[in-house]
Amino acid sequence: MDVGLLLVSAAVLGGLAGILALVLIVADKYIADYGICKVDINRDPAVSFECRGGGNLLMALAERKIFIPSACGGQGTCGYCKVEVRAGAGSVLPTERMHLTRTDIRRNVRLSCQIKIKNDLALRIPAELLAVQEFACEVEKLEALSHDTKLVRLKLLDPAAIAFKPGQYCQLNVPRGYLLRLVPPIFEPIFRAYSIASMPKDEGIVELIIRLVPNGICTTWVHTLLAEGDRVTITGPYGEFYLREDSERPIICVGGGSGVAPVRSIVEHLFDKGTQRRVDCFIGQRALRDLYWHRENVARAAHHKNFRYIPSLSGLEPGDAWEGETDFIHLVVDRSIDDASDKECYLCGPPIMIDAVIAVLKDKGLPEERVYFDKF
Repeated sequence: MDVGLLLVSAAVLGGLAGILALVLIVADKYIADYGICKVDINRDPAVSFECRGGGNLLMALAERKIFIPSACGGQGTCGYCKVEVRAGAGSVLPTERMHLTRTDIRRNVRLSCQIKIKNDLALRIPAELLAVQEFACEVEKLEALSHDTKLVRLKLLDPAAIAFKPGQYCQLNVPRGYLLRLVPPIFEPIFRAYSIASMPKDEGIVELIIRLVPNGICTTWVHTLLAEGDRVTITGPYGEFYLREDSERPIICVGGGSGVAPVRSIVEHLFDKGTQRRVDCFIGQRALRDLYWHRENVARAAHHKNFRYIPSLSGLEPGDAWEGETDFIHLVVDRSIDDASDKECYLCGPPIMIDAVIAVLKDKGLPEERVYFDKF
């Protein structure tokens, strides 16, 4: 058979398949009528609701002020928006499987962003998620912490106070007007998760530390357009990563990159409360221009015998005046901790860093149940 004819045939078939897929998507969205569907939540009429079928479960819940966490804004990449679906969701989709464990699947846990409401659903949502609130805020302060990282201080307006645990996070909503001006425009809501960097005692304030991600929708808006005095909306608090205050064990904190934010909240809260617990704080960044929250920790270490601060810069640039550690942070932890069997550990940062630090500390006797982490 002529190779040229074969290639043309394959291209035509591929084009027809693409057109057919597009037609099916459009037909399902605009022609298919799923009618009115009931979404039962915890068998509680006060939070259950009815809606027209065809929509996304995550967004349908958000429209009714039930805020399920979603660090990726409902794109199916973070795996945070898990809910237990007792009935009505159908088979687990391929887009969900990489985020679901075997235990999740046995318990009928699904990603709410991947579930299309086509019929009645029965859900179980934990009370702590039903208690998550939406907050109207004003940008009180913007401060450059490094060449690509900003501190965003938000004053809460309505409600005027938030109760959270050090280490938890909130979600920042990107304004609809900004999304519609993008090319191409984005019509779906976009929100991103950021750890709370402030202390719980400052209940009227939420501080976020936001690093600029190239081509990131939310971070580009924050770094180029957000101004002091602007109004924004957040939801929260979220997360099982938080300081366990019912313990007196020594603590190891490790933060890498923008994972410094929750470590900042944990450490500053502990010493504001006058903790007597031993705290070893490891911070990993690449170069001197990336390092922030440094002088505060140097001063804290000088004033508190129970606080040790060890930063490491693993990618020094020409001209960086640095005499401290220069290895990857897990190697620094390995050299600095002899026995971890009596400790508990809080880790936040890139997955590869967290996995490496966990392996080091487990080898030094740290029980797995005392490792708390949040992977960015």
